[in-house]
Amino acid sequence: MPTAKSPDEVPDRLQELSDLKELARQGPDPGATDRQHAKGKLTARERLDLLLDKGSFTEVEALRRHRASGFGLEAKRPHTDGVVTGWGTVEGRTVFVYAHDFRMFGGALGEAHAEKIHKIMDMAIAAGAPLVSLNDGAGARIQEGVSALAGYGGIFQRNSRASGVIPQISVMLGPCAGGAAYSPALTDFIFAVRGISQMFITGPDVVQAVTGEEVTQDGLGGADVHASISGVAHFAYDDVRSCLAEVRYLLSMLPSNNRELPPGSETGQDPADRPGDTLLEIVPADGNRAYDIRDVIEEVVDDGDYMEVHAAWAPNIVCALARLDGQTVGIVANQPSVMAGVLDIKASEKGARFVTFCDAFNIPIVTLVDVPGFLPGVDQEHEGIIRRGAKLLYAYCTATVPRISVVLRKAYGGAYIVMDSQSIGSDITLAWPSNEIAVMGAEGAANVVFRREIAAAEDPDAMRLEKIEEYRRELVHPYYAAERGLVDDVIDPRDTRAVLIRSLAMLRTKDAELPRRKHGNPPQ
Repeated sequence: MPTAKSPDEVPDRLQELSDLKELARQGPDPGATDRQHAKGKLTARERLDLLLDKGSFTEVEALRRHRASGFGLEAKRPHTDGVVTGWGTVEGRTVFVYAHDFRMFGGALGEAHAEKIHKIMDMAIAAGAPLVSLNDGAGARIQEGVSALAGYGGIFQRNSRASGVIPQISVMLGPCAGGAAYSPALTDFIFAVRGISQMFITGPDVVQAVTGEEVTQDGLGGADVHASISGVAHFAYDDVRSCLAEVRYLLSMLPSNNRELPPGSETGQDPADRPGDTLLEIVPADGNRAYDIRDVIEEVVDDGDYMEVHAAWAPNIVCALARLDGQTVGIVANQPSVMAGVLDIKASEKGARFVTFCDAFNIPIVTLVDVPGFLPGVDQEHEGIIRRGAKLLYAYCTATVPRISVVLRKAYGGAYIVMDSQSIGSDITLAWPSNEIAVMGAEGAANVVFRREIAAAEDPDAMRLEKIEEYRRELVHPYYAAERGLVDDVIDPRDTRAVLIRSLAMLRTKDAELPRRKHGNPPQ
């Protein structure tokens, strides 16, 4: 039988426990906190305080220590092993988190460190709640050898298993090099902070040794590089506080898992039937004049509030999360102010990824169409516009969430089909009276169809103008597609918000299934 504790022993043990947990919170080296602050960086726990609701964090395995030996490791066994794991709430909803603690081993991953992350990822999947990782680590803990590498494999496997099941968000708050960078790449969204975030497979020293190129860490893999050039990062911010505030905002629009609908929100003073009078001023009737599609989005959505994804990368297409009558929607829109809104490789991949995410998490998709076609060019063809452009087509064709498309002006050729046309499964297809749905623009079509008449005419220029008008009158007038059932309705632009909200309400109970299969084989 267990020996009874003496009355004096219990308080001693409680004090010992309190001291141990306080040591785990403070870290073994007070100077490490000062050094972290001197770099303009917060500690892992300070970051968690900003991310989670006040007082909601519950830590898991705070007293965990590694068992490795050699290279002096046996003398350095801090509690937590350099990663803080647990769960808390964001606006009252459960969120699982792990945060690298750069003060210990530079945030490097060892066996115990990895097992803590594995456990919290497994808990997030089992509980059906989002997972947020705050990344600030120096990669694998070299002293632990291949055990550290195997730890990364376990993280990658869980990232992949959780994909499309729970939202996964990576926040880059320090270095993330080598194989470690693949975990964020497997998640749904990556947030980066200018000045402190760096991601790369091989660092500047290796790049210089192999290629002779000189580059800084920021120039190779900083926040703006990944937000605007590589497309790795979805969001970039100037400071940690605004970054984590936006993570909270994003979580507020997402469901906890793929079995739930996104949470609703009060619409405040923005009525569902509010007319969009300014839409008539924003969008020029002349299809060759540019405008900013974000002004249209702002006018249509609740309170003009939306969160643009990948704003600085492939800006010729806009992807955003917003609300209509309090319900989360994903918006995909061509951007006429950038490259006339054409689809190219990057835009197709950006749109495909976003559509797939929305479909995975039961977020209806609204597509605003004003597209002159795919971008022509040798570079685009050689770089695989056929297979890479097909990614967007595949994403739309396999999406089973409610889908509504609105043709604002141009919708030409294959790009019209790809941008969620009725023929690939859009549930409701709408158009404004300014729509031009056709194989190509009237000018190009007339040059092909009437080339002989134009060439034989006494005044070819006059004949060309006559034939352009004839083609436009016969095949490109605003009601041509509606007459053939390819558009469900031609609407007054001012009614766009009201019609979208009514249509989404009708589609809320949509039930669609794909054929039974293990998985598809999307174009890569």
